[in-house]
Amino acid sequence: MRRAILAGAGGVLLLLLTACATGGPMTDPTTPSSSRPPFATTTPGPIGPSGTPAEVSPAQWDTIVADLAERGVAGEPVLVSAESVTWPNGALGCPKPGMSYTQAVVDGMRVLVEADGVTYDYRFGRGDAPVLCEA
Repeated sequence: MRRAILAGAGGVLLLLLTACATGGPMTDPTTPSSSRPPFATTTPGPIGPSGTPAEVSPAQWDTIVADLAERGVAGEPVLVSAESVTWPNGALGCPKPGMSYTQAVVDGMRVLVEADGVTYDYRFGRGDAPVLCEA
């Protein structure tokens, strides 16, 4: 009698384990199980132009010209574009390895200047001190 009870209990246990293990119909792991699109990724790098046109103040322009002169650029700088941009953090869209930045939205400007056939990408935060974004 004990053997019959043990055999019956073992059979029930086996059925329960089998039912739990399958969890439902088998699916192909290479087929997406939902209609949600896959995550989109982007390549890290400088942020491209996306803001609204802006005016470069005389103080900002003077700082750009002085920075170019310090870098040995002899040609006359020409304004290519200036736009207002809201940067995602204190890196102003141009982070440098090993640096840490304020993790807050920063209203600023992106100014493209050309001199001697080379385009220079200057970024401004809240002040008149530019950061040259060197890619």
